[in-house]
Amino acid sequence: MTEQTVTINYGPANVEVDNSYENDASYGDELSSYSASLTSSVLDYRHENGRRYHKYRDGSYLLPNDETENNRMDMIHEMCLVLLRQKLYLAPIKSPKRVIDLGTGTGMWAVDFADQHPEAEVIGCDLSPTQTPMVPPNVKFLVDDIESEWAYESNPFDYIHARNLAVSIRDFGKLIKQCYRSVKPGGWVEFQDWDCYPISPDGSIEGTGLQRYFKEVYGAFEKAGVEVRPGPKLEKCFKDAGFVNIHVEKYIIPYGIWPKDPYLKKVGAWNQAQAEQHGFEATALAALTRHKQWTQDEVLLLASQAKADARKHSIHQMFDFYVVYGQRPEN
Repeated sequence: MTEQTVTINYGPANVEVDNSYENDASYGDELSSYSASLTSSVLDYRHENGRRYHKYRDGSYLLPNDETENNRMDMIHEMCLVLLRQKLYLAPIKSPKRVIDLGTGTGMWAVDFADQHPEAEVIGCDLSPTQTPMVPPNVKFLVDDIESEWAYESNPFDYIHARNLAVSIRDFGKLIKQCYRSVKPGGWVEFQDWDCYPISPDGSIEGTGLQRYFKEVYGAFEKAGVEVRPGPKLEKCFKDAGFVNIHVEKYIIPYGIWPKDPYLKKVGAWNQAQAEQHGFEATALAALTRHKQWTQDEVLLLASQAKADARKHSIHQMFDFYVVYGQRPEN
């Protein structure tokens, strides 16, 4: 393992010489000062309501990036491994040489993939440089906004992966078209994502604080222009982008251990565990305070009511989770 490298990508630009420096043979203190300024621009996080948020492209992502949230993201990674029966991906890729993980978060997926594929160069891309500090030598992390224009067409990928981008992307169709342009002919793109609104087959969620929570919180995300139900739309996005050999799998993620089936019970236990890690609060705070003008106390009360309902054995909720992959045509 080696220390991670964080790269800040601002895209191509015309380069003009700054003649304000003295004609020294080498750079001096001004280089250290300028480098420190660049680093601080990414690490100068926003702090509000007792949580920490990204500052680069401020406001693009409405969930925190602090240690508590990073721990929760790692728990979701483990839940997804259980859900997919310890598979990191489902696309039929073979010996990929260049791979990118969009919205990599803590970077756990990128690290695990790099361990499985030491022949591959693996890039993890995110708005925040909060990835795990120890990584394999074939991994690097890039600070960038994946909804901005990319510059990968001249050096495309064999495989592009994205997971859990719900409540963070405004236009999945545009993003997937960007993936199409940036993957090699014959290469694969895979998205794994939620329909964030819960299902309650027996109607037990009706009229509960839990139902009110999802209505208010996801209503705030939708007001902000963010997609909260990408899963069911992914297949059409892949078709519209031009992918072929599209494959769709839909999974059920229960909340809690109420299912009888041992596999679903284990998935549900992981889902409850990640939500108990301040997940209700993390999802709601910025969305409601910034876009619906709620107070912090009002949000925390709503979250506590939802969490209390979610712990009740009599309430049975679950979510649809989609895995969709497709191939760019060889020709």
